[in-house]
Amino acid sequence: MDGHLESEAVFLERLGQRVRTMRGLHGMSRKVLAKVSGISERYIAQLESGKGNVSIVLLRRVAQAMGSHPEDLIPAADPVPDWPVLRELLRRASPVQLGHVRDLLSGEGRLGAGARRLPAFCGVALIGLRGAGKSTLGRRLADHIGWRFVELNKEIEQQNGLSVPEIIALYGQEGFRRMEQSALSELLARKQLMVLATGGGIVAEPLTFDLVLSSLYTVWLKAEPEQHMARVRSQGDLRPMADDHGAMDELRTILRSREPLYARAAAVLDTAGFGVDEAAERLIAMVSPVLCRDACAFGAHRAAI
Repeated sequence: MDGHLESEAVFLERLGQRVRTMRGLHGMSRKVLAKVSGISERYIAQLESGKGNVSIVLLRRVAQAMGSHPEDLIPAADPVPDWPVLRELLRRASPVQLGHVRDLLSGEGRLGAGARRLPAFCGVALIGLRGAGKSTLGRRLADHIGWRFVELNKEIEQQNGLSVPEIIALYGQEGFRRMEQSALSELLARKQLMVLATGGGIVAEPLTFDLVLSSLYTVWLKAEPEQHMARVRSQGDLRPMADDHGAMDELRTILRSREPLYARAAAVLDTAGFGVDEAAERLIAMVSPVLCRDACAFGAHRAAI
């Protein structure tokens, strides 16, 4: 009996950790999550500490407030690193596609021998928390190599005629993530070399982030939490943590939750201790060899179409 109770306590503790991690991944403070879900901030704190024996209905409300699914919060090890991407693809697959997948996994199907993947390279993507310098360094890099500079959030706003806060207020996190994926797909479909500054939370949507990683040379601009906060303050913007006394703690939670995903980038540039000029020089030096090789391949592919 004691062992059974202990296992339940461990489960609740892991559930709380999972909720806290997902909240950080989506960049939401407890206050914001409480407001969106309609659940008290105190109860969410209890849940995250492993002391809240949450019902499936409340867990569903928490998940929906973050634009996720209830099963995303259940503490279970993902079978493979790409499982979140595979799961989303399976959710969207047609019955015919699911049949092909079943046949392939059961050994009754095979990959087409003549299939040829197109070159994935479409430019450079910069990822990281707000205040990492994605816009500033991205413009510097784009100017240096003569490519187009694009801020994905501004592209989303232009396509939908609404600001990001307005989109989230009207359609929630899930609606914003759909628009984000649509805007990214449209940009990539233009086949134009670009330097793309992404939103800090793009890693929260597995398919969208996988599209970034597979289509663009991705660089994580890394900094310490204090640097992120100082840079955001200097911009006069603390969204979504304005007037929150625990802003630094929330920022650290977000960074801890997202770091494993940011780390999937092809390269990491730690900007700690560097001014804008030196950080830009390091970024240019970091990506130049890759640009020379892959941009040529991209151009050759376009010429062959």
